[in-house]
Amino acid sequence: MQKYILIWRKRQTGRKWIKYCVRFLLLGLILLLGTILLCNRIIIHSTESCLYDQVETIPENRVGVLLGTSPKLRGGRPNLYFNYRITAAVELFQAGKISRILVSGDNRCMNYNEPVEMRKALIAHGIPDSVIVMDFAGIRTLDSVIRAKKVFGQDRFTIISQRFHNERALYIAGRNGIEAVGFNAKDVDVYSGVKTRVRELLARVKVFIDIVVHKGPRHLGKREIIP
Repeated sequence: MQKYILIWRKRQTGRKWIKYCVRFLLLGLILLLGTILLCNRIIIHSTESCLYDQVETIPENRVGVLLGTSPKLRGGRPNLYFNYRITAAVELFQAGKISRILVSGDNRCMNYNEPVEMRKALIAHGIPDSVIVMDFAGIRTLDSVIRAKKVFGQDRFTIISQRFHNERALYIAGRNGIEAVGFNAKDVDVYSGVKTRVRELLARVKVFIDIVVHKGPRHLGKREIIP
């Protein structure tokens, strides 16, 4: 009889631990979701007055910072994020809203060079090569924004990307004493952009982690003032 009682007690103890673990996991999930939603809300609320969809209404800035992405998707298809950003930059330049374009992107690998690809695309759309400046160390959005100030000497500029990306970039700019506005390039459809949107939510949490740990650009180097 005593043997069965011990077995029963062990089972009860095991069930209690399972309940505790489930509660702990649920609490952790709730905290994680709450953190993601809070970070997202702060960034949206803080930047909405600095975002523009129309060329006619956006204020002029000498420099537009074009945030990089790959021109092609993994399967070889054109990346619409890239194409729409190029179109937005061309529209701003042709409307006289910017006179220089700083193309900032990733160039960590020999066969992957976002700034060069953006430059080629801009020239193909009629933008003079003389007004394009390349930043090869825009590895992350944080790098692109802060380097525009600390390396290229710009305290005011227009950020060019999709709205969700501009929101995060503008928040980073504001936290670093930069007066920036964002011009929203056309977005892709909801189904094509699901994966990117999920990544963006996590990237917004990373923004606040970077602030807490005082994260800066991976590379700074010597100043290159835009002529």
